[in-house]
Amino acid sequence: MRRKDKEITDRLVIDDIINRAEVCRVAFCNENIPYIVPMNFGYRDNCLYFHSAREGKKLDMIKNNRLVCFEIDIDHEIIKDDNPCGWGMKYYSVIGYGKAELIAEMDKKKKALDIIMGKYSDTKHYDYPENVVRNIEIIKITIAEVTGKKSGY
Repeated sequence: MRRKDKEITDRLVIDDIINRAEVCRVAFCNENIPYIVPMNFGYRDNCLYFHSAREGKKLDMIKNNRLVCFEIDIDHEIIKDDNPCGWGMKYYSVIGYGKAELIAEMDKKKKALDIIMGKYSDTKHYDYPENVVRNIEIIKITIAEVTGKKSGY
């Protein structure tokens, strides 16, 4: 990171940013063409979890290239100034790289769904209809590298 004064290196702080975020943007790439998707997610043990339909562009891209980049940001606030060049933005962000995989086993898919649902709900375990779980994909991203940044705080 060029601006070391804005870099967050404390993994606990980075994890807090990830846990507080509501959306994760995941960039997939195939044949040198990037594709970024904002998604709801869950986070546990250095892994991000997402649910998806069983077909689509992102799944096709994962099958051809499992390497991904992701971005998360929270606490945005515009900083205004009388001088237009003095405007700015306050935020915390995380950018990371990892490897995506599709989870096929039903019990692992249900655990991943609980991780995702647990992020947005106070309920930690749900009973999912078997036919619903069979008809979705779970994407798991194991994080290989992650950095945090703060600006304006």
